[in-house]
Amino acid sequence: MEHTVLVVDDSRTIVKFVSFSLKNRGFNVLTASDGMDAIEKISTHATPVDLIITDLNMPNVDGYELISTLRKNSKYQEIPIIILSSEEDEEDKQKGIDAGASSYLVKPFKSTVLLREISKYLE
Repeated sequence: MEHTVLVVDDSRTIVKFVSFSLKNRGFNVLTASDGMDAIEKISTHATPVDLIITDLNMPNVDGYELISTLRKNSKYQEIPIIILSSEEDEEDKQKGIDAGASSYLVKPFKSTVLLREISKYLE
């Protein structure tokens, strides 16, 4: 079964890199440029989103607010969310996990590490 992953980042380079890596592994990939765009895409997409990868620092709605918003909605509470951020302080990591993220990876990263993390949630 093909899984759908939503990649949320305001960096086009990161979105392209992550999307390329995931598509090569057979994932269906949606992209969003910030949290507001992500909420719109996840609520209007025809099929359910199986996993979300999000940055933290984005315009409009940041990653923390995106995660909190999704976790308050019963429809999206169980979707695994992986934070992919350049913020590497333990305080940031804890804040992300407290908001409801499933995992936290620090940029720069290797695609193999990201794919391994995704495989924890999607088989």
